Amino acid sequence: MQLINEIEQLIKIAAKKAGIEESFSVSFSNMPKLCDFQCNNCFAVAKKYNINPFELANKIVSQISSNKDFVIEVAKPAFINIKLTDKKLAELVNTYLKDDLGGLEKHKQKQKVVLDYGGANVAKALHAGHLRSPITGEGLKRLYKLLGDEVIADVHLGDWGLQMGLTELQLFEDGILDFYFNKTTTKPEITLEMLNDAYPKASARKDKDEKFKEKADEWTLKIQRKEQPYYDIYKEIRKVSIEKIKENYKDLGATFDLWYGESDAEPYIQKAINIIKEKGLAKESNGALVVDVAIEGENIPIDKKDPSEIQRYKNPMPPAIIQKYNGGALYATTDIATILMRNEMFKNVDRIEYIVDARQKTHFIQVFRVCKMAGISPKDQQLIHIGYGTMNGKDGKPFKTRSGDTVKLSDIIELLISKAGEKLKSNNVQYDRATALKIGVGAMKFGDLINYVGKDYVFDLDKFLSFEGKTGPYLQYSLVRINSILNKVNCEGKIFTVNNEEERNIIRAILKLNSSYEIAYNEKSLSSICSACYELASAFSTFYNNYKIINEKDLTKKGSYISLIKLVKTKLEQALNVLAIEIPQKM
Repeated sequence: MQLINEIEQLIKIAAKKAGIEESFSVSFSNMPKLCDFQCNNCFAVAKKYNINPFELANKIVSQISSNKDFVIEVAKPAFINIKLTDKKLAELVNTYLKDDLGGLEKHKQKQKVVLDYGGANVAKALHAGHLRSPITGEGLKRLYKLLGDEVIADVHLGDWGLQMGLTELQLFEDGILDFYFNKTTTKPEITLEMLNDAYPKASARKDKDEKFKEKADEWTLKIQRKEQPYYDIYKEIRKVSIEKIKENYKDLGATFDLWYGESDAEPYIQKAINIIKEKGLAKESNGALVVDVAIEGENIPIDKKDPSEIQRYKNPMPPAIIQKYNGGALYATTDIATILMRNEMFKNVDRIEYIVDARQKTHFIQVFRVCKMAGISPKDQQLIHIGYGTMNGKDGKPFKTRSGDTVKLSDIIELLISKAGEKLKSNNVQYDRATALKIGVGAMKFGDLINYVGKDYVFDLDKFLSFEGKTGPYLQYSLVRINSILNKVNCEGKIFTVNNEEERNIIRAILKLNSSYEIAYNEKSLSSICSACYELASAFSTFYNNYKIINEKDLTKKGSYISLIKLVKTKLEQALNVLAIEIPQKM
């Protein structure tokens, strides 16, 4: 952030004058009544130079000349406190008002990023476990683009694995596919209901019936080899399933540049395996092809207390299986082939990021190591797994129905619409489905994104849908109220001047919000933007409640108020757009 850099440079120059050759870091103050920013480095620096910390802080500040922008003071035990002058605050606001980004700083050097999120499995109904990837992915995509990156978003559907063989085999045994095997002349219409019935049934069977599992493996291999009629059936299932997936993602506001799946990497599978073989990395294990990806220190034997005990290891990393015993492809195979495909399709990709359940950590470590060892991923390319935590029910367990079944995503969306509709009616607002969808989905997104991406969280719909507190509807309502004010005032915005502490709090919140984008970018989590956005909305609410904006008689002051409110509107809209939360017209 340029403002923080400016203050840090000011302190660094002053320290140099005081004989201290060190860099100093500045952060937002956690006591805004005392100051806006603070520097806490004097404790560590004083120890290094064997000086009293309080004396060092005073020595540095004494070298800073009187400044029209900052009031810089020392507070015990050794803090350097920095407060922005009203003149500086007003200057920032008036500058931001002329800037389309409201003071947000883009990266000077953009990167090309392939963002892999969504990841729905074809032939399976989307459920609660599929929520976090599209919600987080859409937000990160918008954040990266806002800061200047070139982003290619790929849904990367799971459409080439065992679930396809399981589903087809079950449909076959249920007699639905007789036409394809010349047992009837009537071609069936494969429906979503059939798929929703077939896959769970087949999935349960494979864990109990080894012969059924083996047959499903054979069926999957036939699909992967594009044998008929298995491949034609596969294409029908894929088409029906994707139509529903697109509908679900549209309701969530998730969009993609590419609707590729694992199947699109199929032409690259053999090429990837050949590269791995040529590098001497592959070896046979029980008929399968594997790559040893363990590194030094990961397979350290744990001493046995009893010689008869099974040998255990610290942090073992098992080999990556890249080809099954029957020649079939696995999850790892298609992911390796996909990285090869992306690097051949899109030149000079700086980062490939995957937003996938944190429980897939080992899988991605294996895949990434194989790609680096084989040169499939260039040396300077970043391969990143952004692992998200579990969405749990109030009982702390993964979110389920009362009967213990997985909750379908379509049912969650309908529940959100219903609950939001009830809120609208209780506020005497005429119900319409589009508005209820915006509020309901916005509430769920914010309730998810306010949590650090890697942590589990509790899915509490009543809490998420509250119009008060740190929630999506509270932020949406703040903008609805701002739009209402701007529609009612008969006064144009004028040059902004600081009139009160509430305005100072708003400007501080804007600075924090602008700063939060870089934090979110580095952490690969949008929680910092959510918190800063709430802080700004809360500061605006206090200002609105304490001052009569619409009825202010002093037109100069009123114009100043309107200018600040317009900036608040710009910043809240910008933040909610990154979070992919839509703003209703009424609430």
